[in-house]
Amino acid sequence: MSSKEVKLWGGRFEESVTDAVEKFTESISFDKALYKHDIMGSRAHAAMLARQGLITDSDRDTILKGLDEIERQIERGEFAWRTDREDVHMNIEAALTDLVGEPAKKLHTARSRNDQVCTDFRLWCRDAIDAIALRIKHLQVSLVKLALKNEGLIVPGYTHLQRAQPVLLQHLLLAYVEQLERDASRLLDCRVRMNFCPLGACALAGTGLPIDRFMTSEALGFTAPMRNSIDAVSDRDFVLEFLSANSITAIHLSRLGEEWVLWASEEFGFLTPSDSVSTGSSIMPQKKNPDPMELVRGKSARVVGDLVSLLVLCKGLPHAYNRDLQEDKEPVFDSVKTIMGMLEVSAEFADNITFNQERIRNALPAGHLDATTLADYLVKKGIPFRTSHDIVGRSVAFCVSRKCQLQDLSLAELRSISTVFDEDVYEFLGVENAIKKFSSYGSTGSECVSSQLDYWVAKLDLSRK
Repeated sequence: MSSKEVKLWGGRFEESVTDAVEKFTESISFDKALYKHDIMGSRAHAAMLARQGLITDSDRDTILKGLDEIERQIERGEFAWRTDREDVHMNIEAALTDLVGEPAKKLHTARSRNDQVCTDFRLWCRDAIDAIALRIKHLQVSLVKLALKNEGLIVPGYTHLQRAQPVLLQHLLLAYVEQLERDASRLLDCRVRMNFCPLGACALAGTGLPIDRFMTSEALGFTAPMRNSIDAVSDRDFVLEFLSANSITAIHLSRLGEEWVLWASEEFGFLTPSDSVSTGSSIMPQKKNPDPMELVRGKSARVVGDLVSLLVLCKGLPHAYNRDLQEDKEPVFDSVKTIMGMLEVSAEFADNITFNQERIRNALPAGHLDATTLADYLVKKGIPFRTSHDIVGRSVAFCVSRKCQLQDLSLAELRSISTVFDEDVYEFLGVENAIKKFSSYGSTGSECVSSQLDYWVAKLDLSRK
């Protein structure tokens, strides 16, 4: 039986770890996703070591050529990832040693896996944020295009899932666009705080060797080195903030999914997804299910769960680095993969749905959606709002008893409730008239919504044609 390879940290050990320990402690099965960023960090570190006279230029060049070859092998699928080499850092360093010999042994000068993995992880998360922000924009574009296709379409607005007031469908769609904009903003804010470099913090205390942390920070596109070496290697607030932002995005997408699943039901019938974004039933031949948006709703639980896993992971850790933090990668990888998929399929769904305008119009009269507009009418006549509220409430009750709508009441019937009502009251009744009366900034009035659309068309570089 052949002996195990000696670990790169194995100098003070007389025995190899057991197979069970090796299997339990490895992370290469998932952290190999960091390979590109690990190589980036090593390139910057080698260049700095040479500049500072800690390795020769010849050693630097040998190391860089070796890293280039390893990256090519990985991208061609030819690199042999080894569990006995534990993680992405040790796999690449050991392979580099096998490839170029002694110069590779100098690469870890003034560097620990503690600061190395934090650097890799920040670089990876930075790229992930950029990719998610792009997906958010794609969904915003799909929603704005959907709004442009449905100009003037009035839908019931809901509170407590009960009919409340009429709103333009464009206004409702743009509400999600606004929420997504804040989601993107949170991610970019997080990216700003994340973009500081841990490299050179070493295990926790820094080093006595003459390194230049500002050089490596600049080479890797960071704003600056992190000021405190203990903080640099021990905290994961940057991923907690990242996953928090992802979770809020997931909740917004889940709400969109819930709304569209409801609207696609026979009970609502407000929208129809195309066959290309629907699935069927294994037993019920008639079924056409909006499964993508159901899964968007369902997968939000995974994203929130990933955040909770990390919060619990970090809550009891003493300073500085602890091996527990190996467990920070998988929730982040899962959160990013899931939110990317949710954004992509939401945009795909938005591109492939039709709003059933006739069904919506036929459904609009129910629910006395113009009641609040009628109260505004009375306020404009000088009636205090609370009194107006009471008058309109009694008017609605009268309609309920007659099984009719407010606009169906005669002037005599309205005046039997309040003598303030006059002929001009009918300019405020019915959903079309109600929509025309909204005028406050940000409201659902036609001019207000048109202004909002103009803003998003310009911001997203679209055309209203």
